[in-house]
Amino acid sequence: MTSNRSIKYSALGLLVLVLLTVPLWGTQYLVMLFLLISLYVAFAQMWNLLAGYAGLISLGQQIFIGLGGYTLAVLTEYYGLTIWQSILMGGLISGVVAAFLAFLLFRMKGVYFTIASWITAEIMVVVFSNWAYVRQGMGIFIRSAYKLSTNDIYYAALALGISSVILVQIILRSKLGLGLMAMRDNEGAAETMGVEIFKSKLYCFIISAVVTGFTGGVLYLSQAFIQPTAAFSISWTVAVIFIVIIGGIGTVVGPIVGAVIYVLLQQFLSQYVGIGMLILGVMAITVILIAPKGIMGTLQQKLRFEIFSSRRI
Repeated sequence: MTSNRSIKYSALGLLVLVLLTVPLWGTQYLVMLFLLISLYVAFAQMWNLLAGYAGLISLGQQIFIGLGGYTLAVLTEYYGLTIWQSILMGGLISGVVAAFLAFLLFRMKGVYFTIASWITAEIMVVVFSNWAYVRQGMGIFIRSAYKLSTNDIYYAALALGISSVILVQIILRSKLGLGLMAMRDNEGAAETMGVEIFKSKLYCFIISAVVTGFTGGVLYLSQAFIQPTAAFSISWTVAVIFIVIIGGIGTVVGPIVGAVIYVLLQQFLSQYVGIGMLILGVMAITVILIAPKGIMGTLQQKLRFEIFSSRRI
């Protein structure tokens, strides 16, 4: 077992080393490709933490993507804060908003929570589209983004992608993680065993929002322009759900595999305007029918091997 663990960690270390050197040998297109994969890994890990472990099926993660992006735009353009200070503030503001929303949304369960989270995101679209302070629907150019190279943004995205995986792994091996997995299996039984359901979900929701806010800031740093209808669009969460379902919900490695597949498919399907989403939908349904636990969930079940184990050592 020790030998297998050593091989696994050596392979992961080599993979990280390769990713760190991509700007040295890869084209700009390849750097952008890995940048997008890293961002989607972070988004997907946080949604998977909510849905795959806490049982919170949210359709409102775009709230925190938009808040992260708008915080970056406003603080750098209006107040002259540095890019990294602004991204940090975007995550913190997302966490505060998540804490406030939790006391409203957690009163609802199941599909009602799901619908309420989506409606809240739609309200954000309306508010920001009519808010003169953020230039309404016209959007804001993030001029400070041009001070950084694509490589700089790539390393920020890669750091978030890797950190999100490590963070989820740490959480799952903690007392909070054990409680989340118990809730996932049987919420009533978990509560009977002493798991504080509300507090566990609250911590999970805030952590997810903070990291999503950070990632949203880096995403819009790469785009250098933000607009309400795009920033708070449900398409972000739909993409993340596709990634997690394809890769394997309730697994750590699933969102990574799903993110790679999604970004590559997105690049390929960009030439098929109008039917791209249809093809992705058909693929998702096919995977659900053939492998209900996703690619990695099914493989782990059949091979009884986990790349990232959630068990305490």
